[in-house]
Amino acid sequence: MSLRTRFLLLTGLRWLPTGFIIPVTALLPLHRGLTIAEMGAAFALQGVVVLLLELPTGGFADALGRKPVIMASSCMALLAYVVFVHAQSVLAFAIAASLTGVFRALDSGPLNAWFVDATHAQGGESADVVRGLSGSAGVIGAAIATGSLAAGGLIAWAPVDDTARLTSPYWIAIALTVVQLIAVTVLMDEDRSARVAGVLASITSTPRVVASSFALVRRSRVLAALVAVELFWGFGMVAFESLMPVRMSELLGDRDDAAAVMGPIVAAGWGLSAVGAFAVPLLLRRWSMRSVSFTLRIVQGVTVVGMGLAAGPIGLVVAYFATYGVHIVAGAIYESQLHEQVGPEQRATVLSLASMAMHPAASVGSIVLGAIATGASTATAMVVGGVMLALAAPLFLVRPAAEDPDVRRPAYRGSAR
Repeated sequence: MSLRTRFLLLTGLRWLPTGFIIPVTALLPLHRGLTIAEMGAAFALQGVVVLLLELPTGGFADALGRKPVIMASSCMALLAYVVFVHAQSVLAFAIAASLTGVFRALDSGPLNAWFVDATHAQGGESADVVRGLSGSAGVIGAAIATGSLAAGGLIAWAPVDDTARLTSPYWIAIALTVVQLIAVTVLMDEDRSARVAGVLASITSTPRVVASSFALVRRSRVLAALVAVELFWGFGMVAFESLMPVRMSELLGDRDDAAAVMGPIVAAGWGLSAVGAFAVPLLLRRWSMRSVSFTLRIVQGVTVVGMGLAAGPIGLVVAYFATYGVHIVAGAIYESQLHEQVGPEQRATVLSLASMAMHPAASVGSIVLGAIATGASTATAMVVGGVMLALAAPLFLVRPAAEDPDVRRPAYRGSAR
């Protein structure tokens, strides 16, 4: 089996469990008596944990090797899913969300890093890396779509009670994660003989890495603006990711019906995202990344506002599809702009810093939008989230100052986020 095939297979096994649980993640705590505000507060802990662990876990992957970190990530995912299945209180769901944060922090990057390392070790060229990484983006979309569609069918037709319907996707995710663990053990090979000695150095150097990352962003107006985009993006994504199933259940009048239809809806949304990614090269042939990003951020904000204003399920689904139609396009171009602003020796640090900005912003969004949904309405919370997304648009128009550090700016090649 070729390296690229193994990489794509491991990528699919990583994201297939996520596809299964997406349709029920927000509905399960509501079914068990939590309010939307309580759910938002509990889920906010995931972003806080990722913020605290993002850079340290990246250091662990460099020091210990990619394989053990991926296996640790899978073990944490298993534990998080089990806690979700049995959670009955705000505290239990908060613990599950925190464990998910550990899982996501460990999972952030080591599989891709392993593929890039192995490709270079085999004498591969940059084009081989690009083909593998772009292929993985398609696999992620297909895996999430497949899992969501299967979860929707399971919820709709399973001959069990309501609680079992909402927990059954988690049990399947647990089984698939065990399969992923076995696959990682069998399919990943790496030489870790020179890495273990760096563990202590990785831990002690983390404060310096964080400080140097902030210093780098502070020296560049464009980088600072791009990182700030993640603050608005993380906040606003809560509206169309976490609140979409809640709004659908309100419009349908039944949470089980909402859980059943959310599977195929999420699958179709991710499918549209994958199709939209093909438009990136076409857009950039006619317009600059700066102008396209500005426009896409406005468009996505408007579509999320449309989700909030939709008067029925059909209108909500149409607006949701429109939102996801631009989601990966915007993400691909955004990441390309980040890459343009840094050299290879700083690339991973800046990408981690951008991720660190997004996750706590999502935590704040979970709390604030959850409170708005509880105190006013879910529709109002969605409108606020859409407005926040659109407010990020002017940040793409920031131009470098004369004193900004010189950077290498490679041409965009249509990479996917």
